[in-house]
Amino acid sequence: MTKTALIVGAGPGISASFARLLAGDGYEIALASRSPDKLATLATSLKATTHVCDAADPESVDQLFQQIDRRFPRLDVCLFNVSARLPGPIAEIDPDGARTALLTTAYGGFLVCQAAAKRMLPHGSGNILMTGASASVKGYPQSAVFAMGKFALRGLAQSMARELAPKGIHVSHFVIDGGVRNVAAGRVEGSNAVIDSYLDPEAIAQSYFHVLQQHRSAWTWEIELRPWAEKF
Repeated sequence: MTKTALIVGAGPGISASFARLLAGDGYEIALASRSPDKLATLATSLKATTHVCDAADPESVDQLFQQIDRRFPRLDVCLFNVSARLPGPIAEIDPDGARTALLTTAYGGFLVCQAAAKRMLPHGSGNILMTGASASVKGYPQSAVFAMGKFALRGLAQSMARELAPKGIHVSHFVIDGGVRNVAAGRVEGSNAVIDSYLDPEAIAQSYFHVLQQHRSAWTWEIELRPWAEKF
């Protein structure tokens, strides 16, 4: 049976690298984004479909998964790769902007991962992955909104992992502790020290792919990834 994967929050970085690895392993892939037109080149190269999705909108998520149901007989992998930032001093953060960011990162994660779990439970198998950040475990100054959203996503992943692992579904959370190289902008310029300070999205994707292949006797629910030069 053909293996299938859905990536929500698809873009040119981590998700594109992960999609290429999946395609190379024979997966059929669906890419979802609020701006799917930007995914056309990637989708063509992978023979993937593109879909519109606003992760914070329940109706939009429902429509996405209805499309996935029509395309895939079952869903094997779902990556939630969505987040929203609203940096600034706590006394100056716009409340409406904070609500929107939290809905995108936390509530959006709940909606997408719940929908994926519903489709995996009848089969007793599947992988749900969530992209976290340094802010998932450390609240930085002037980054309260991002930290709240990422802390919530990590809590969702931990709760789902404990609930769904006994039912055959592997839930995993990835703390991306550092900046990711912008592949769309080309090669990172500068000294080796500067280049080494960034995570390579291809290397991140390899860790995601490794988790998919873990034997159920040795599953991990969380992995931290950082450049070797990053202090922690």
